[in-house]
Amino acid sequence: MEASLVKKVLEAALLAAREPMTPLELRKMFDEELAPDLLRKLLDELREEWAERPVELIQLASGWRFRTRAEFLPYLERLNPEKPPKYSRAMLETLAIIAYRQPVTRGDIEEIRGVAVNTNIVKTLEERGWIDVVGHRDTPGRPALFATTKKFLDDLGLRSVSELPPLEQVSQTLEPDHEN
Repeated sequence: MEASLVKKVLEAALLAAREPMTPLELRKMFDEELAPDLLRKLLDELREEWAERPVELIQLASGWRFRTRAEFLPYLERLNPEKPPKYSRAMLETLAIIAYRQPVTRGDIEEIRGVAVNTNIVKTLEERGWIDVVGHRDTPGRPALFATTKKFLDDLGLRSVSELPPLEQVSQTLEPDHEN
């Protein structure tokens, strides 16, 4: 199959997909074996071709997808003026501890925060698909170890936790604003 047709098929699939597509899923569409380096080259070409458009092709933790560029979101939000959910400071602190120190137990989180972790916080983060139990610590009681998920990275537009902002920047954001 000619490379230009392969690229059009990739583009069509990515535009139609509701979720990010993995390289394996993308290669499944073709009868002939599509070499990983050719797939990457074609995806990079597509990303370049869409560079000046209001939609961009991005690579996330769980695969490739098209998304609207940030500068156009204020206009699109007018179509669905739903407010995103507000998260409590306790929930954001818990999520930050898990993201930056993973894998961690509830006890680790409580030790860092200095207060007990509300069960609903962990439950909400699990329901959101942002954290998951990845194992159990080999200590008495075998407490669950929590870590962030690919969905968490996808929702933040990241490929890995190494792309998270430095912890100092996050703690400044969580600090209450002080007027001079």
